[in-house]
Order: sequence, then structure tokens, then C-alpha cells
Amino acid sequence: MKKLQFGSQCVRAARDTKTTRPHQLPIYATSSFAFEDLPEGMAVFSGEQQGHLYSRFGNPTIDAVTEKVAQLEMHGSSEAGRGLFCSSGMSAISTLCLGLLQPGDAILTQPNLYGGTNELFQKVLQPLGFRVVMADLSDLNAVAETLAQHPAIRMVYFETPANPTLSCVDIEALSNLAHAQGALSVADNTFATPYLQQPLLLGADYVVHSTTKYLNGHGNSTAGAIVGKDLEAMQERVFPALKLLGTNGSPFEAWLLNNGMKTLELRMERHCKNAAKVAKWLIQQPQVSRVNYPGLPDHPDHQLASRQMRHFGGMVSFELKGGLDAGRQFVEGLELCTLAPTMGDVDTLIMHPATMSHLKVPVEQRLAAGISDGLIRLSVGIENIEDIRSDLEKGMAAIKSER
Repeated sequence: MKKLQFGSQCVRAARDTKTTRPHQLPIYATSSFAFEDLPEGMAVFSGEQQGHLYSRFGNPTIDAVTEKVAQLEMHGSSEAGRGLFCSSGMSAISTLCLGLLQPGDAILTQPNLYGGTNELFQKVLQPLGFRVVMADLSDLNAVAETLAQHPAIRMVYFETPANPTLSCVDIEALSNLAHAQGALSVADNTFATPYLQQPLLLGADYVVHSTTKYLNGHGNSTAGAIVGKDLEAMQERVFPALKLLGTNGSPFEAWLLNNGMKTLELRMERHCKNAAKVAKWLIQQPQVSRVNYPGLPDHPDHQLASRQMRHFGGMVSFELKGGLDAGRQFVEGLELCTLAPTMGDVDTLIMHPATMSHLKVPVEQRLAAGISDGLIRLSVGIENIEDIRSDLEKGMAAIKSER
């Protein structure tokens, strides 16, 4: 090539110098990939040769991170899973549903569902022709009856532990019931992460994550992930939905997720340890009428959680006797804990579901799911437990006694 003029040299890409393998995963901040010649381009486009085309279809940074998430979810198994990276947890859920289901199909799910997922099902999927059936998924007889009554059910979707009541469902039993009807089972594993729980090894077909939460753990990224065991369905049905809907995540978000996952085991151990101590402390507080934490022996799902989880997680929710007023006073009395509509960060976060995450859920459904006006959700961080407990004491002291 002849010597370029100054302006052309500015535009031309810097030379990609080959070097020894980088110790850290590089960020491939490129929208597309160039070919050496037309035959190579044709071979990659046709699938005859491996390669990347366009970052919405795939990117080396994203591929490396989704492979890692899949390996964690399938850890201990001889089988392989396929992972996809999405722009958020909600985009992961919507991509999976639109990729696997057809209008007229029904989704069986639980009333105590994350508010955003509930809204997606009710306000987006239902108007498109997808049906949503609610049932108490902890009642396996009721689940079997519901499946028999609704042959259109093609997906059983569940959270365990659920947001924000921390109730748990039997992954293996629900998956078996779903499969007996020819339906798929999907687990939202955001709360537990693959370190605490591996739904795919318990029979679930797919797992979704809001990687924004524990997998990343540092509150600096919004992204989501899908992992499935059916490699053909992931390639032929779920991936096209992601590619054509444009719900893919970015290389930078994938890079941040990769950094966060390096300390996942260490963080989760501390989260769980602190949460267990906080739950035991909350039981003793006169302002609290109920504590939801699967690690407590009197929690209704304690035995189930003990069977399908390594530890009991870093999330705690509790009921304040004074309802909405007590919740407001408690939150206003805190100094260390941060009021924020998220969870899973290294610092302790607090939320009032009735006025935040579940504000747009119908009141009757919210109350029936155990999400009352006085319910507080606590994402217990990895700070020193004495500092966390001291701050919670300040919150309790701020609650004014009824006269």
C-alpha cells in the first residue's frame, strides 16, 4: 500500500501487534471484525470457519465471560452448558421467553415474583398472546393439578430463594413435573449464584441471572446472562432471539463481570456469614414480627434450602410491626446501610419493596405473596458485622412507639 495522506492515516486502525498472551482478559471494544479476504468472510458468514462478524452476534470478551458463567453453573458435571450475555437481567428473561415460546403458550409461575418479572409477564408478554398462570409452586400437588388443567403451559418459571420473601421451591421436583407435561423449567438463580445453588444440575433446563447483582458484586455494571443445557435450542432458538432483538450486553460490561466473578466465592462466604448473624439478631428485636431467612431453623423452607443450597445466601427480609410508618422511620435512622433498588453489592443495601420494587404489582397480589407494607429487604454486605449491626440498631431506635 502506498504511503497514506495524514487524514487517512488518522482514520486507519492502529496495527494489531501480536504479543505474548495477556494475563487479563482484553476488552474487544469493536463493533465489527475485519476479514483478510472475501473467501474468509464467506466462510465465517456461512459458519464453515469460526470467527466473529459483528459484536451483536458475538465478541471475544463476551464469549469468554459467558463460557465462564456456564462453567460455573455446570461445575461438577461432565455435561457442557451454553451461556449468552444480555444487557440486563430483564433482557435475559425476555430473550429466553421470546426465543422458546410461541403466542398461545402459557407460563406457570409464582405470585411472590420479582416485581419487574411480574410486570414483564403481565404487561408485555400477555398482550402479545402469551398466557400467565399463577400457582403456589411450593405446593407440588397444586402444581401437578395446575399443569393438568392448563395443557398450554410450556414453561415453569421460578425464583428460589424468591424476591423478597426468601421462600424456596423444590427445583428437582418442579423440573420433573414440568418435563412430565413436556414443559421447560427455568430458574432465576440471581439470589443464590452458582456458588450456592446449581439448578441445571438439579434438573432445570435454563438458568437466568441479573449479573448486575452478586455475580458482578460491585454495583458498577448492568447486565444479565442465560445458561442452558440444550445446546441446539440455545443456538437455534435463544441465540437468534438475542441477535435479532438486540438484547446483547456490551464487551465492557462483560469485562466488569469477569473481574467481579474472580472473588465470587470469597464474597458469598462473607455475605452468608454476615446475613446469618443479622437474621439471628433481628429475631430478638421487639419491633420485628417476622424474619425471612432460609438459614433459620424455623423457616418453612429450611430443610429444602439445606438440601439444594450450599449456604443460605446474603439476603434477609423482615416484617416491622409498625407497617409503612415504621419502615420509613427505620430507613431514615440508618447511616451505614444504603437505600437503593438493587442488591448483591459488597456494601449493605436496604429496600422497602411495597414502595419500590413491587410498587406497580397489584396490592392484592403483593399482600397475598407476603409482601406487606412493613416488609424490609436487606442485602447484607461484607462490611464488619459489628458495624452492620450497630447501624441496624440505629434504625430500630428511630422507630417511634405507638401511643
